Amino acid sequence: MKTIFAVDDNHVNLIKAEKALSDIYTVYTFSSASLMYELLDKIMPDLILLDVLMPEIDGFEALQYLKADKKYSSIPVIFLTSKNDAETEVRGFEMGVVDFITKPFSEAVLYNRIKTHLNVEDIIHERNLMLRYRTDKLLRLQNSMASVLANMVENRDKLTGHHIERTTKYIKILLYTMLENGVYTDEICEWNLELVASSARLHDIGKIVISDIILNKPGKLTSDEYEQMKIHASEGENIIDSIIADSGDGYFLQCAKFFAGSHHERWDGTGYPRALKGTDIPLQGRIMAIADVYDALVSVRPYKEAFSHEAAVKIISESSGTHFDPTLVNLFLKCEKEFVEVVTE
Repeated sequence: MKTIFAVDDNHVNLIKAEKALSDIYTVYTFSSASLMYELLDKIMPDLILLDVLMPEIDGFEALQYLKADKKYSSIPVIFLTSKNDAETEVRGFEMGVVDFITKPFSEAVLYNRIKTHLNVEDIIHERNLMLRYRTDKLLRLQNSMASVLANMVENRDKLTGHHIERTTKYIKILLYTMLENGVYTDEICEWNLELVASSARLHDIGKIVISDIILNKPGKLTSDEYEQMKIHASEGENIIDSIIADSGDGYFLQCAKFFAGSHHERWDGTGYPRALKGTDIPLQGRIMAIADVYDALVSVRPYKEAFSHEAAVKIISESSGTHFDPTLVNLFLKCEKEFVEVVTE
């Protein structure tokens, strides 16, 4: 049974409200807003009927209090008023009331207005749940597609086992450390961090066009082979662009495109594919550059032994301002212990 709070300094109105509603709803009546506040901490109503003109605390002040508190701000409020002027209505709607009921009111009008609003609230709630379900389902689908595509690449590149999953975990560490430390918050505060981290799985998708001979060469690449390997960044962008053109998906794939196309750019402008410099490099690329290089350093390759975590941290620290964004390097130094936990999992 839904709960209604009725607040009015007129005892007759409270009796009428209780009589009209008590067969269907649990009704609590209050002669002042301050009395309502005392019970509000213990019982959460589904709707509040609030008189506008009351001594001590009027309806507008009571509404302002409710809307200022996250616990109560979503409770629908209907104003009860004997004033029938545009100024009162405009102010009320601007502050967040859902409706006005003019006094004196009939029991039938009160009952039907409340029934309508609570039904609407139920519909909105159900639709929000459905939207959340569909969003979660879409996220799972995107994660699954990204994992499948990334695994296709990783299964061809036999030298970088589990690189994609590790770098995705590094990205999450960096993103949440950025948020905690207020680093580039103007950009990342609008990001869905889980979605952004998931899209990072596609950063090497362009390797799908690279020859197996080059991709799995056990020794150092020649100059020509290295030039061929470098095209995986721009090819990754092209592949993701073609998916965007077909699917219309913007946010997830746009993030993936930034990761794919810019993770080999360098802060000093000597990277590829566009020789971007400084903050001209998308933030996704600057973040991935640290995650990607760290993982390459601490991993065994046929042409090198794995560096220790300490050595990898030292190399990244010394490359601040040349290879890497100095702000992000400072951030990395705050969370590098979490990186080694990923390596040893």
